[in-house]
Amino acid sequence: MSPHAAGLRRVHRTVATGLPLALAAVLVAAGTAAAAPSGDARVIRTATLGEIPLGAFSNALLPGGVADDHGIKLGGIGSDIYPAGREGEYWTVTDRGPNGQIKVDGKKRRTFPVPGFDPAIVKIRVSGDTVKVIHAIPLTTSSGKAVTGLPDQRSRDEAPYTYDARTPLSYDPNGLDTEGIVRAGDGSFWLVDEYGPSLVHVSARGRVLARYVPEGLGLTGADYPVVEALPSILLHRKINRGFEGLAQLPGGDLVMALQSPLSLPDADAGDASRTTRLLRFSPREKAVTAEYAYRFDPVDVVDPGEDDTSELKISSVVAVGGDRLLVEERTDKAARLQLVSLGRTSDILGGPWDDDTTAPSLEQLDDPAAQGVPVLAKRLVVDLGKVAGVPGKIEGIARVDHDTLALINDNDFGMTDGTGAFDAQGRLVDSGIRTTVTYVRLPKHR
Repeated sequence: MSPHAAGLRRVHRTVATGLPLALAAVLVAAGTAAAAPSGDARVIRTATLGEIPLGAFSNALLPGGVADDHGIKLGGIGSDIYPAGREGEYWTVTDRGPNGQIKVDGKKRRTFPVPGFDPAIVKIRVSGDTVKVIHAIPLTTSSGKAVTGLPDQRSRDEAPYTYDARTPLSYDPNGLDTEGIVRAGDGSFWLVDEYGPSLVHVSARGRVLARYVPEGLGLTGADYPVVEALPSILLHRKINRGFEGLAQLPGGDLVMALQSPLSLPDADAGDASRTTRLLRFSPREKAVTAEYAYRFDPVDVVDPGEDDTSELKISSVVAVGGDRLLVEERTDKAARLQLVSLGRTSDILGGPWDDDTTAPSLEQLDDPAAQGVPVLAKRLVVDLGKVAGVPGKIEGIARVDHDTLALINDNDFGMTDGTGAFDAQGRLVDSGIRTTVTYVRLPKHR
């Protein structure tokens, strides 16, 4: 076997348990959050999703759902990526579907060009330089109807409009803005959603078994079980910045990551904050069992030249053995992977920071650790922004072998914002950004 072939074979070898050797070495070498170099990390392979008409894809799963796809191709499957067990195969999940923003009379409106789009779990295979769809599972309600990506509640979510931002669309209490994905041992799936925010249990065939939402959400009219089992403090999530990352620990517990700091006590405080939260959920107990404060690095450290703190996000969390996680903190242009350990002494669940009358709020503290908050310690593993060939907007990360990660980007279905997103005939003016799976070999520290 040639060295090149041997390298590609190693790319697809999956580690089932334990901490990858490269990551363990980083813990020894790093010392501080800013100490781990990225110069030795490199892209070793890139594969691209072929063009599939979105209407044909959706209607093959649930016939008749999409009447006009406006020329949009399948994309947006990069909300997360999870190993499917066979070499080169992964489970991914779409987000809520094509959407954008157009200003009308000086105010932004959220557009949904394909309102009948049904978010789906998509199994892919990386073959050479191509990403192929080999299976897809539509998300459905208890009665078998499509789960759309439309917003849930008039009082809480953005108003949905047609592709040209001129005609209002109906809200849908079944709607999910799906993001992270893991597969349980029984073949069912767990997803996270940004609207609730919520944790969603889905059968192997895509039927929503339960949607766990914050206490007090008051979501009515859904055609599946809705369980108010999450802390009510999550009602303060920023619009479109609910749960995005999801990991499954070796014992079966789940860890959900809030994409952005809560809007506590208001949106301005949330936009200025660098403190977000991770939550641990026990599928056996059907309850949150721990909560952790996670502190972003300054935005100009994550993305040199960026000065808007609200651009910081967590998009992916990956279990790497024990209670350890890789956490991706990013902007749309850059990303850094941090290693954290979820120690018992870091748990803030049920304390003053879960009370929305606490002043100042956790999100308002300039230095939470100095105020006695047990912020999660972290170690930098790799700065992906310094690795040539890594695309922007990486939202999904999977472990491949001891030294290698698979990254998937969100191409937003080729959509852009503004009135130029569609031509005069209502057909998409594609951004040209493609969905890719990028393999990165981590630096070795000896």
